[in-house]
Amino acid sequence: MSKPTPPTANPLAWIAGSDAPEKPLLNIGYLPLTDSASLIVAATQGFAEPHGLTLTLQRQASWSGLRDRLLSGELDAAQGLYGLIYGMHLGIAGQSTPMAVLMGLNQNGQSINLSTRLLQAGVNSPETLCQHVRQGARLRLAHTFPTGTHAMWLYYWLSACGLDPMRDVETLVIPPSQMADHLAAGHIDGFCAGEPWGADVVKRGLGFTLASSQSIWPDHPEKVLSCTRDFVERYPNTARALVMAVLDASRFIDQSEANRRSTAQLISSPEYVNASLATLQPRLLGDYDDGAGQSWHDPHALRFFAEGAVNPPYLSDGIWFMTQFQRWGLLRQEPDYHKVASEVQQLSLYRDAAQALGIALPVSEQRSSTLIDGRIWDGSDPHAYARSFTVPARTGVN
Repeated sequence: MSKPTPPTANPLAWIAGSDAPEKPLLNIGYLPLTDSASLIVAATQGFAEPHGLTLTLQRQASWSGLRDRLLSGELDAAQGLYGLIYGMHLGIAGQSTPMAVLMGLNQNGQSINLSTRLLQAGVNSPETLCQHVRQGARLRLAHTFPTGTHAMWLYYWLSACGLDPMRDVETLVIPPSQMADHLAAGHIDGFCAGEPWGADVVKRGLGFTLASSQSIWPDHPEKVLSCTRDFVERYPNTARALVMAVLDASRFIDQSEANRRSTAQLISSPEYVNASLATLQPRLLGDYDDGAGQSWHDPHALRFFAEGAVNPPYLSDGIWFMTQFQRWGLLRQEPDYHKVASEVQQLSLYRDAAQALGIALPVSEQRSSTLIDGRIWDGSDPHAYARSFTVPARTGVN
């Protein structure tokens, strides 16, 4: 991988005197996924050192394991599913722990994939999937964590297609890198997970991609740089320096196709994601083959920076996941959406880091998006939004 061009802004804005990182050596958790790229690049390609940090990467086998090590302090910070961090903060199926979202790591780039057996049975669209289920088929679909992004994309997409994910299908949790093996063994009929594991089942002839997550919500929030609130309060300079390092790495990845290709080469190695370059690289570059005869270049493919549009911890992004927790019965009572998001989203810290690097800031702490069912989400009235869906929540987890 070619060495990055040094940052054009002042990388030492906070690395002096009392503003130096309080904890310069950090253990950073991640899962073997394509969208862990900015953390891997930051840790290994010289982006952390200018900000006074040394980052040691700790690959995790599952989101539950990453959660436990983040809570125990074994990990200082981690790649996190947006919904996982909010589930921890709200105490869903566990003790509530104040959490912090430092920045967004990426948008887009996940997928819903079904088995080749279903394709051979004539299931090749949302309509034929609905028909298959209504004719009596019982499908087992996997996601990666109960409150995670993949569960929310799967539930939202099934509901938009006319199926009730709480009644019409069976869902279970499997770590992303194990999805293909479970699909091959017939343990599941499909799954929603991050790349390269959707491309992996296509490459191996085990399945096909029926929907990308960006077809559900173009430029949706996905993974975040996360830690406990205690970490931010004890080490504020360290947290800010970490955001700066990862922002620099994110900017580098999105700077050119050549940088994306070199990033794909780096992260595909057995040390990190452990996937072939032929499997990982195409979707990182936005080139999709769904395994069912369709191929395209996706205008809303995985992105890490996009001139700074990817990374702000928008209040509306965090609030959306809480509306889905409410929708699917994961909460005992409705939260104070804006209050909770203001506690978790580290807007001031991100603002300081971005300004020090000369990265543009959004004009608003909320953003507007149109999802697959035509609903507009802008964060203005989460109570009404959560209660507006026709498929009601019927279960309780907390």
